[in-house]
Amino acid sequence: MTSEFTSTILRWFAINRRDLPWRETHDPYAIWLSEIILQQTRIQQGIAYWERFIHRWPTVADLAAATEDEVLREWQGLGYYSRARNLHTAAQQIVALGHFPDTFDDIRQLKGVGDYTAAAIASIAFNLPNAVVDGNVYRVLARYFGIDTPINSTEGKKTFTALAQEQLPQSQASAFNQAMMDFGAIQCAPQSPLCTSCPLIETCDAYHTQRIQQLPVKLRKLHIRERHFTYYYIKCKEQGTTLTAIRRRSSGDIWQGLWEPLMIEDSATFPPIHGTFTLLRKDVKHILTHQVIYANFYLVETTYQPDLPPAFQWIAEADLNQYALPRLVELLIDSLP
Repeated sequence: MTSEFTSTILRWFAINRRDLPWRETHDPYAIWLSEIILQQTRIQQGIAYWERFIHRWPTVADLAAATEDEVLREWQGLGYYSRARNLHTAAQQIVALGHFPDTFDDIRQLKGVGDYTAAAIASIAFNLPNAVVDGNVYRVLARYFGIDTPINSTEGKKTFTALAQEQLPQSQASAFNQAMMDFGAIQCAPQSPLCTSCPLIETCDAYHTQRIQQLPVKLRKLHIRERHFTYYYIKCKEQGTTLTAIRRRSSGDIWQGLWEPLMIEDSATFPPIHGTFTLLRKDVKHILTHQVIYANFYLVETTYQPDLPPAFQWIAEADLNQYALPRLVELLIDSLP
């Protein structure tokens, strides 16, 4: 039997449903793509990237056939680039399988797909009865049912997952999961929720106990690492052609697979370069989830190719836009005279 909470959420969704392009299809490829893009991205920004990917690679086979560099270049500006690499790998997994996986467990086997994403794809694409639990769902359930168990604790994850599954109407999994996402984003927002117009106001625990801003509870345990980078953009003019040197960042650190000019971190050894050095910007602050980077940008102008580590490649400066760059390097490029 459907609970009053679930019925109310579904009625609200029927009126307030967000108009999103991937909701116009049941194609699991399009739905999967949207979920990967939206893992760490606001919807308004994500729509443009989703449309760009769908236009360039209309099918999962098209995406699988692309090179990693092409996918990273199309992803540029979204951040969290492991998502793009995982997306490409998963597309190849799907092609090798011969069809898009259509059970929760099989979807969960795709690279870069966790429990939430698998539940979202399973329910939205195939209407399978798997409840999604993301930040919006945690917030709605914690406030409405008055649960103060930390959402990022083992006990909290079990509690909220079980509660979401309990509220899920078996035959309307797709609608309910999307309704919970929209309700949390629009009505029960993190800041300034629309309580006075909320259809659940009469039975919302947090509203009646004045704990709207206290719920959900989250344990604080994030350690922020501070790093200092100095970038040297080398501009070498030889025989009428302007060259620059870039290298691909390796695994084991941020921005794996993206390209950057010469970078020295902290007191690392600087290769011998003779030329004109111009400071472009100093102490540029770049914030990542677990790190804060402070960067200095230099332009180095030379008339020869300095001896750089083997990982560096010399390319025509005009071709630089063909390479996927971290956002911080884009800021450096924008600073060039």
